[in-house]
Amino acid sequence: MYDYVVDELPALIEANFPVSDRRGISGHSMGGHGALICALKNPGRYRSLSAFAPIVNPLNCPWGEKAFTHYLGADRSRWREWDACTLIAEAGEKLPILVDQGDRDDFMVSQLKPEALEAAAKVADHPLTLRIQPGYDHSYYFISSFIDDHLRHHAAALKA
Repeated sequence: MYDYVVDELPALIEANFPVSDRRGISGHSMGGHGALICALKNPGRYRSLSAFAPIVNPLNCPWGEKAFTHYLGADRSRWREWDACTLIAEAGEKLPILVDQGDRDDFMVSQLKPEALEAAAKVADHPLTLRIQPGYDHSYYFISSFIDDHLRHHAAALKA
């Protein structure tokens, strides 16, 4: 999926449509994790980055441990290059990140761990706006409530 998002899909779009080279990336949940790692692993490729309730520290959550063991094997040192909290510390570019997280999300504490990204960004002096939204869960209603803010975030970066 990583190669498809980073290389194959953009090449297909660029070959068939008159688009600029300015790109942004966003996602929700595991897609939010994907957006974070795609941008952090590819400095200069994206101009904007945002996520809704992303998995940010898969090295330290049950979902991440299960997925990484299956896809990457038991050697945890191989997992580091796919963990946003690790990548943000090594980022070659300080791309501003917008993250929204609902405080009623059943997955927030055990799986998503937004405080880990906040701590990693602070140590790395990486610009992060983390907004914990009261009363919201992990649903698409949550996304639809704040998508305008994310679109404005991307528009501002893409126009710059």
